[in-house]
Amino acid sequence: MAGDQQDITKRRPGKTDQARALRQNETEAEFRLWSDLRNRQLNGHRFSRQVPLGAYVADFVCRERRLIVELDGSQHAESMADEVRTRWLNDHGYSVLRSWNDEVLKERRAVLETILAVLEGRIFARCETLRFSPADRGER
Repeated sequence: MAGDQQDITKRRPGKTDQARALRQNETEAEFRLWSDLRNRQLNGHRFSRQVPLGAYVADFVCRERRLIVELDGSQHAESMADEVRTRWLNDHGYSVLRSWNDEVLKERRAVLETILAVLEGRIFARCETLRFSPADRGER
């Protein structure tokens, strides 16, 4: 796994183009959340959007805190692929916080407060209700 960890940010064929396309075709929820995360607007934390990591493209990443924020539509309900993806990202040192698009559109302030609580270490344990999966830091 050690060699694999070094490859997480290595450019994968087609992933940069996929990330660019996702940036150009963002959902309404992504647009709204990005307007609050960009330019260090959330207490100075720097986020990037649509970031290729391994075989995946993460919606929003705070590299300094190794936090990924994913926005999900209804097609993601009980998705085994999302569980595999989250486990892989956790194994590579990234915590994953998932929110529903509908939550961002209707309760954006609460979503931002949850993101901030994770960034500040007030939420650090796995929580199914908040859809938070902390990084696997056992081998580091």
